[in-house]
Amino acid sequence: MIASISGQPTPDARTAPREFLEHLYRVAVERALPLASIGVHLPAPPKGRTLVLGAGKAGGSMAQALEALWPADAALSGLVVTRYGHVPPRPDGLKQRIEVVEASHPVPDEAGLRAAERILALTEGLTADDLVLCLISGGGSAVLTLPADGMTLADKQRINQQLLESGAGIGEMNCVRKHLSRVKGGRLAAACAPAQVVTLTISDVPGDDPAVIASGPTVPDATTCADALAILDRYRIEVPATVRADLESGALETPKPGDAVFAGHTTHLIATPQQSLEAAAAVARAAGVEAHILSDEIEGESREVGKVHAALARSVAHRGTPFSKPCVILSGGETTVTIRPRQLGQPKGRGGRAGEFCLGLAGALMGQPGVWALAADTDGIDGVEDNAGAFVTPDTLRRAEVKGCKLAAHLDRNDAYGYFDAIGDLLVTGPTHTNVNDFRALLIL
Repeated sequence: MIASISGQPTPDARTAPREFLEHLYRVAVERALPLASIGVHLPAPPKGRTLVLGAGKAGGSMAQALEALWPADAALSGLVVTRYGHVPPRPDGLKQRIEVVEASHPVPDEAGLRAAERILALTEGLTADDLVLCLISGGGSAVLTLPADGMTLADKQRINQQLLESGAGIGEMNCVRKHLSRVKGGRLAAACAPAQVVTLTISDVPGDDPAVIASGPTVPDATTCADALAILDRYRIEVPATVRADLESGALETPKPGDAVFAGHTTHLIATPQQSLEAAAAVARAAGVEAHILSDEIEGESREVGKVHAALARSVAHRGTPFSKPCVILSGGETTVTIRPRQLGQPKGRGGRAGEFCLGLAGALMGQPGVWALAADTDGIDGVEDNAGAFVTPDTLRRAEVKGCKLAAHLDRNDAYGYFDAIGDLLVTGPTHTNVNDFRALLIL
C-alpha cells in the first residue's frame, strides 16, 4: 500500500534518479486518493435515506472517505464492489457503514456477478426523497458484471478476455461492455429512479469522460448497438446468436443523453490523471528539475509509445530540443498490449502495459547515457501481476544481457515482467487504492 509522503523530502535527481522517479510516482498516486478531494462534492443529507452504490479499484478507499466525512448522525448504508486485495486497512475508530465486497479484475467472475445483482436489488423501492451516492472508479467494468439477457457469465468472460488481448482501446472495450450489460451504460441510474443520483468518480480514461469510466453505469451513453457490433466485427469477436440479433435490432440499446431518467442527476470528477501529473511536476520543479507534461491522454500500442518517448528523450539528451536538460518528461493515458501468438514450447509471458512500454523504451534508447525512466500503473498493479511497473536505466540492456535476457525475445512473448524481474527493476508497491491510469516519467540529466 502507498504510504503518505506528504512533507517528505524529494530525493536528489542527480545522485538518486530511481528514488527521484519513484517519489514522483508516489506523489501522483497520493494526489488521487479520495479522502482529500471527495468532501467538497458531497451534497447535504436528504429527507429520505442515503444509499451508497459503487464499483472500481478505488471503491474501498472511496467508501471509507465517505464514511469519514458523512455526518455521524445521518443514516448511511450501501454496497460497493472492488478488486480482490484492494480494500484498504480500516482507520482506527472509523465505523463501517458501507459494505465492501471483492471480485475479479480484469476478467469478471461469479463474485462480481453476485455483487451486481445485489446492487441492482438495492435500488428497488427508492423514492424521490432518497439520495443515491455512486462511487465509480476504473476497474468497475470488470468487478460490476451483469450479462445481458441471452448471455452467460462464461460468454462475458470470453468476450472480455478477447477484447483485452485484441489491442482495442478502452473506449471501444467499454462500448461493447455497455451494450452487453444490464447495469452499465446508464442502466444503474435508470434503476435508481426516481431518487436523486450523485456520481462521484475517479477518472482512469483519456479525456476523463464519465461515460467511459467503468463503462458509465450512472451516466448517459452516446454510443450505439451499431457501434458495439462494428467493434466486435473489427476484432473478430463472436457473441451468441440471440445477442447479435438483439444488437442488430437495437433491443440492447442504452439510455441516451437527454433521457428523462437522468434529470437532476449530477456527476463530479474527484481525481483525474492530469491532476496527478501536475502534482508530480510541481514537486520536480520545486526540487530544481524542470518538468514537462506531454499529455494525460496518450493511447496506442505500449511498445510503440515507448519508442516514441525514447526518441524524444534522445533528442533532449543529444540536442537539447525540444526541452533543455536536466528535465523530467511526464505522460499519462491508457496504452494497450496486443498479445502475440505463442510459439510451440515457448513459455507464457507475464506483464502489463507499463512493463511493455518499458521494453519498447529500453530497446529504442539503446543504453542512452543520462536517461532514466519509470512507467507504472497508479493502481499499483500492472496487468494481473504483483508489480506496479518497471524502471529503465542507462545500463538496463547490459545488465539484462548478463542475465541472459534478450529484449526481442521478451517482446515476442509479451514478457516484460520476466525481463525486469531478472535485473531487479520491477516497482512493487501493492494496491494503492486509487486509479488514475498510466504514469510515465523520463528523467534526462
